[in-house]
Amino acid sequence: MADLKALAEELVNLTVKDVNELADILKEEYGIEPAAAAVAVAGPAAGGGEEAEAAEQTEFDVILKAAGGSKLAVVKLVKELTGLGLKEAKAVVDEAPKAIKEKVSKDEAEALKSQLEEAGAEVELK
Repeated sequence: MADLKALAEELVNLTVKDVNELADILKEEYGIEPAAAAVAVAGPAAGGGEEAEAAEQTEFDVILKAAGGSKLAVVKLVKELTGLGLKEAKAVVDEAPKAIKEKVSKDEAEALKSQLEEAGAEVELK
């Protein structure tokens, strides 16, 4: 387990150059194409301007705009999704508009949004 933690720490501390090199090694030697890392690194380096950067957005914030009609259900869901305590989850819902989760993948953001909307909340992705 300690080896995995050390590996995770090394990955977190990689520079952009190191990430590019790692992506090349994974692709060439192992046939693995790390698409998310390549997009995140290649997007800004390509110099496509703000339009290209907006089209290549990889991280999203899930913003709770309003609890809607079923506040209790939304508070319970926020508690479950964020791992907060009941009091903290209620505070988040009461302080809407408020970020529920920040810098998550598009798939995760869409899933969170649909769960919250099913519970009756108004949600926005940024």
